[in-house]
Parts: sequence; structure tokens; C-alpha cells
Amino acid sequence: MTDNYIILPVIGHLTVAVLLIFFWRKVTIQRVISVAGNILVLGLSIGLFVKTWRSTGYLIMQAGDWPAPFGITFVSDVLSATMVLLTGIAGLAVCIFSTTGISRHRIQYGYFPILHFLLLGLNGAFLTGDIFNLYVWFEVIIISSFVLMTLGGKKPQIEGGIKYVTLNLLASVMFLTAVAILYGLTGSLNMADLSLKLAEISNRGLVNVTGLLFFLGFGIKSAVFPLYFWLPSSYHTPPSAIAAIFGGLLTKVGVYALLRVFTLIFIPDVFTSNVLMIVASATLLTGAFGAMTKRNMRMMFSYLIVCHIGYLIGGLGMYTELALAGVIFYLIHDIIVKTNLFLVSGIIYKIRGTMNMDKLGGLYADYPKLSLLMAVVFFSLVGVPPLSGFWPKIYLFGEGLAAPYAWHLVGAMIVASFVTLYVMAKMWADVFWKNRPAGDEAPDAFAPMKLSNRALLVLPVVMLAVVSLYIGFCAEHIMTLSKRIAADLKNTTPYIEAVLGREIIKP
Repeated sequence: MTDNYIILPVIGHLTVAVLLIFFWRKVTIQRVISVAGNILVLGLSIGLFVKTWRSTGYLIMQAGDWPAPFGITFVSDVLSATMVLLTGIAGLAVCIFSTTGISRHRIQYGYFPILHFLLLGLNGAFLTGDIFNLYVWFEVIIISSFVLMTLGGKKPQIEGGIKYVTLNLLASVMFLTAVAILYGLTGSLNMADLSLKLAEISNRGLVNVTGLLFFLGFGIKSAVFPLYFWLPSSYHTPPSAIAAIFGGLLTKVGVYALLRVFTLIFIPDVFTSNVLMIVASATLLTGAFGAMTKRNMRMMFSYLIVCHIGYLIGGLGMYTELALAGVIFYLIHDIIVKTNLFLVSGIIYKIRGTMNMDKLGGLYADYPKLSLLMAVVFFSLVGVPPLSGFWPKIYLFGEGLAAPYAWHLVGAMIVASFVTLYVMAKMWADVFWKNRPAGDEAPDAFAPMKLSNRALLVLPVVMLAVVSLYIGFCAEHIMTLSKRIAADLKNTTPYIEAVLGREIIKP
């Protein structure tokens, strides 16, 4: 079904970003325009999801009316529409938090326009049906995120930004090299067309090497083992609002690319599946044990991002329909919870002035209601039944036990689950239960705030916590969605037919 509505979430952010440039030094106006723009784009994202769900499942837009595979194609299937919707929810929450959580001088240096360019790049990456266009959107994301990470120019930010951009540029080189090889092999860049043409290539060795290059490129962006070390070194350096959008969405766009490429173009064989499961096991364990060693709350959360990417890669490695459904469910949960986790850390920093858990304490005694709100986020992350992190693990564990040669993956998932419970329980005890250490009583910047400013910090956490509770308590709806996406990923023929506009017969 052809529909130009697809591009509106991208155009919406572009329009808001350009409009904000005209109010470069007008901080209050920028805040209002940005929040209003995110609400508008969230509405467009909801509309796109509803239209996609109610249609045949595929909305197509051929840029310039050039037919596929010759032009640039935008595709909204249920997976793409879901990712755009999640981006809209997380983007709005971070934007509201930023109105108070980001300093005036950062806003005057272009924070809000760059944030919208980042969200624009994310939506473009989720909606493109062209592999080279995916590369272009990735570059938009890298440039925008590098500017956000280094905005303000403090030494830790610059150091973290250099590590971040260096590794991501290496990933881009691998990605672009793989795209060039694909084009040389097939003469096409359209992902649906590539799915058909690559299956006819007799040189399977070259095809497998190309797939490995894609895995390395996307693996760096997803922070899988052993390519993850840039993430804990950089995500703890920027302000909490920026770290929230990074932790919630940036690694997930790499996972999305892996899901798209390794279900549509490079179908995993037994060897590839085993490699993915081994990498997933190592990612789970290194992320988990890395989190155990950290006393800086944001660094601990960064290692948990790495750890939980392992669940997603492991589900892709098992490559069954239920495993993929578990991956999609976990992806939805993880975007919301990780975004909220870093927003919570921002509020704690406002209250105590530090992220060092040795210097924290007494938060429950001082802010009991706020602490209970934060507990919802922490318990959702851990996966305490019946909260959102619990349900996808059932499917991943079940498929892992049924899959041959997946014992190491199941073991790693069990260890990662218990370590996550341990580090979050220890963090809760240190930050909320214990008494605050004497002599470390920095001034509380949260209590003296105007009620409206405090509300702007807490409201996004409440919004995302409500979404997390919905995911957990209405898990049957999320599972219905996840199973539909998993079925589409396993049976790509309708996707290919919708993009190419003709019936195909796969061998």
C-alpha cells in the first residue's frame, strides 16, 4: 500500500529543528517549541502505527515516484512503526526533562535543534528500505549524538565523545565497505531486492564475509562483546537527559539493523546462529560482571545496557519465531526502562550532587514517594513478576532450553538475571536505605526548585513508568504485537512483494 504519510515523523522533526534555529538565544521559546514539536511527532507516530497495523502490514513510499529497486524506498512495517512510536515516547519524555535538566548555556548552544536532528535520524533509519540510505541515517545519528555528547566542552565529555565517535566511525567504515561489496555483487541497494539477488550468488564465501562485516559494523553500534568498551567509557559523561536518549535508543538502532539485515538479507545458518549465541553469552557475562565492579551509578547502568543487549542478540541467534518474539518484547521493554533509568539518575544527581554510591544514602527517608516511583523503574529493569522485564525472558529461556547447543546462552542469561538483581538490590540499599555518610552532605538542588521545575523533572519518569507498567500488566497485548512482528521477520515474502510491487516466488 503506497502512502506518503510514512515520511511525516521525519519531516516533523526536521521542521521543528529548523524552526528552533531562528530562536537560537531564546531559551524559553526553544523549550516550548521543542516540547510542542515532540508532542506533534508523537501524534504522527501513533497515526503511523495505527495505519500500518490496520493495513496489510506494509506502507510503502517511493521517493520521487521512482519504482523499486531504482529509487529510495521508505517502508513502514509493524516493526518500523513500533520503533518510531517508541522513539516518539522516549523523545517526548527526554525533551520534557531537558526543559529543566539541561542548563541554559547548553540550550543556547543548540541543544534542542540537535536533539531533533538525532530523533530525525533515528526515525529515518527505522523507516528506510534502502541499505545505503540506512548508512546515511546512521551518519546523521553519529554526528548529532557526538555534538550532544560534547556540548558544554568539559574534559570528561570530550574524552567520552572521542572514544564514542572513533569506534562509531570505524563501524561506519565497515558498514560502508559491506554496502560497497553488496552493490558490486548484486547491482542493487534496495533491501527487498537484495534479499532476492543475494540468494542467487554462487560465491557463498564472499556473501558470508559480507555478512560478517555487517555484523561487526552493527555490533559496534550495538555494543556487543568484544566491541562494547566504548559505551561505559562515554555514556556516563554527558548530562542525564542526553545519556537517557543514548541509553534508550542509540544501541537499539544497531540491534534493529541487525534484526533487519539478518532476517531479510543474510538468513542465519547453523554456523552464524552459533556465533551469535556465543557473542550474546559473552556480552551478557561481561556486561553483568562489569556492572558488579562499578560504584558510579551511571557507569553501572552503562554496563547493564551492554549486559542486556545480550538477550537481544541471543534471541536473534536462536532464530525461532518465539525467540524473535521474545527479542521484540525485550526491545520494547528495554527502550522504555533504560531511558527512564538515566532520567532517574539525573534526579538523584540533582538531589545529592554525585553519582558515587559510596557518598549516597538516605534518599528514601528524605523523599519516600519519589523513591517508590523510582522503585517501579528498578523492579521493571530487574524483571520482577509481573513487571515488563519478566515476560520476554520466559520466551527467551524457553527457546534457549529447546535449542541445540544453546546451553551456554541459557547459563549466561541466568547469571545475567541474578547479577542484575544483585547490583540493583545493592544500589537500592546503598542509595535509598542506608544513612547518608557524614561529611558528604552536598547542597540539595532539587528541594529548593520551583514546584513547576520539579514537576518537569518528575513527570517524564512518571510517564515512562506508566508505559512500563502497561507493558508488564498488559503483556498479552505486547506479546500479540511481538508475535506479529516475529512472523513478519520469519516470512519476508510479503515485505518483498510490497516493496517491489510484484508477486515473487522464492526457491
